[in-house]
Amino acid sequence: MLFEVWAPEAGRADLLADGRTYAMERDAARAGWWRRETPAAHGTRYGFALDGGPVLPDPRSRRLPDGPEGLSAVVDFTRFAWRHPWAGRPLPGAVLYELHTGTFTPEGTFDAAAARLGHLAELGITHVELMPVCPFPGRHGWGYDGVAPWAVHEPYGGPDGLRRFVDAAHGLGLGIVLDVVHNHLGPSGNHLPAFGPYFTAAHHTPWGAAVNLDAPGSAEVRAYLTGSALAWLRDYRLDGLRLDAVHALADTGPKHFLAELSAAVDALAARLGRPLFLIAESDLNDPATTTPREAGGLGLHAQWNDDFHHALHTLLTGESGGYYADFAADPAQALLKTLRGGFFHDGTHSAFRGRPHGRPLDPATTPAHRLLGYAQTHDQIGNRALGDRLSARLSPGLPACAAALVLGAPFTPMLFMGEEWGARTPWQYFTDHTDPDLAEAVRTGRRREFAAHGWTAGEIPDPQDPATRDRSCLDWSEPGRPPHDRLLAWYRRLIALRRAEPAPGPLSATAVTVGPGGTTVLRRGGLCTAVNPTDAPAALPLGDAPVREVLAAWRPVDLPGPDGLLHLPPASAAVLRCG
Repeated sequence: MLFEVWAPEAGRADLLADGRTYAMERDAARAGWWRRETPAAHGTRYGFALDGGPVLPDPRSRRLPDGPEGLSAVVDFTRFAWRHPWAGRPLPGAVLYELHTGTFTPEGTFDAAAARLGHLAELGITHVELMPVCPFPGRHGWGYDGVAPWAVHEPYGGPDGLRRFVDAAHGLGLGIVLDVVHNHLGPSGNHLPAFGPYFTAAHHTPWGAAVNLDAPGSAEVRAYLTGSALAWLRDYRLDGLRLDAVHALADTGPKHFLAELSAAVDALAARLGRPLFLIAESDLNDPATTTPREAGGLGLHAQWNDDFHHALHTLLTGESGGYYADFAADPAQALLKTLRGGFFHDGTHSAFRGRPHGRPLDPATTPAHRLLGYAQTHDQIGNRALGDRLSARLSPGLPACAAALVLGAPFTPMLFMGEEWGARTPWQYFTDHTDPDLAEAVRTGRRREFAAHGWTAGEIPDPQDPATRDRSCLDWSEPGRPPHDRLLAWYRRLIALRRAEPAPGPLSATAVTVGPGGTTVLRRGGLCTAVNPTDAPAALPLGDAPVREVLAAWRPVDLPGPDGLLHLPPASAAVLRCG
C-alpha cells in the first residue's frame, strides 16, 4: 500500500505502521510530499513522525479509532456492500431535515438514528442534513470543533456506521447532506500545523488564524479541502454538503476557493451520473454566492437564508435584541420583504453591524430553491441561553403558523429535528472537552457571554455536564401523544401538499401579501396558504381566483363568501386549492 503525506518543511519523515518504523522518501514529482510503499490491510494502524518528533495521525485519516490523539487506521472502502442502488435526489423540490446524530436518539449513534429514519420518510422529508460528523475530542459535542476533515467520529459509529446510515436512508428514498467545516478546526487535537502551512496569520477569524487559501502553500491546502469534500460525496454516496460559515473563508487569490470547489463537485456529479449540490451558510447576503460561475458567481447551489428566519422569529416572539433589532422594527414588512426578495438586508443599514449590509437578489431570475427557509435551526436554538425551542415559548397555534409559512414559502424548506411535533426538549450547547483548561474556559466564557444579557451564572447550563447533552436528546414518546400528535399530523399534511406541487420556479413565481400583524397570503401554483399569527380573528382577501376547497386547516374554516374574504381564527392557518 502507498502511504503519502505532505510535509514541505520536514527534513525527514518516517511512517510507523503496525508497530514498525519505515523511512519515507521524497516524492520527486510533487514538491513537499513524502511516500512509502509497505504492506498494509484494512484496519492497519499507522502514523507519521517528522524530524524525529512524536508520531501523529495522518492529516488525511479516514478513520481515527482512538480519537484525534490516536493513530490512524487504514480503511478499505471496497469492503462495504451497499444494499440499495442510488441515483441521487436533486435539490429543487426538496424538504430538508437538520439532524444531530448525538442527540437524535439517546444512544447517539448512526445505527440508532437509522432506526428512526422511517419517521422522516413518513413525514415526507426528502433529504436529511447531518450536522458535522468529523472526529472531535470526547464523545459528545455539536461537531463544529472537529479536527480531522476526512474522518468520521468514532463514537457515532465510524466510517462503517455512516455508510450503514446512508444506505438505510437511500433504501427509504432519503438523500443525505453533510454539514462540513472548512473555515477552522477545533481548539484541541489539531495537528495540521505540524505538517505544513495549513493556516495563515494573514487573515483572522473568530476561531484564530484563518485556513490558508491564498498564502504560500495554499494550493495544497485548497486541494486538501476539495479532496475531503469530494471524498464525502464519492465514498459515502452523499447527495450534498452544507458548508459552514463560508464568509470566514478569506481568499484573495485569482479564483475563489468556493468557485474551485463548486466546479470540482459539478465535475464529480457528471462522472458519477447523479446530482450533487453545495449549500452555503453565509452572512454576506451576496447574490454572487449562488450565481453560476459562468455568470461571474461562485456557483454554489443554495444558501441558508437567516433573514427569513429573523423576520419570522421576531413576528412570532416579539424579540428585538441583537441581530433581531432591524427586523423587529416592523416584523410584518420584514417578512414581506424576505418572502418577495429573499434578503432583508440588501444594501440597507444594519443596526447590528453599524453599516449597510448585503446586495439585492433579482426575484425574476433567482430560482427560489437556492434559498433555504426555516423557522428553527441548531444555531437559532442552541445559541440561546437555555436552548429553548419555539414550542416552549409560543401558544399552541403559532408553531402551526410557522410551519405553514415555512412550507408555503417559495424557498427550499428545512426543519430542525423534533420541530415537526413541537418537541419540548431543549437543544442546548454541550461539549465534552478532554482538556480541563479548555473545558473551564468554555464554561466560563458561556456564562460571561450571557451575564451581559442579564442571566446569572447558575441559570446557564454547564456545557461540560453530561446532563446538558442528555436534556437535549429528543423524547421519542412525544410524537405519539397529545398535543404533539396533532402538530405532527399538520406537518405531514403541509409537506404532502407542497410536494404535490411543481417546484416553485423563480422567487417572483410566489405571490405574497402581508397585512396587519403579519397576516399572510402566499399563492404558489394552485395552492393558497393563509396565515393569521395574531391573537384576534382576521379576514384575509384571497384575490380574484376562485377558491375550490380547503385542503388543510389548523382550525376549522369555511370557504370565502362572495366578498372573497377568508375568515381565519386567531393563531391559525389554512391551505386552499385556488384557481
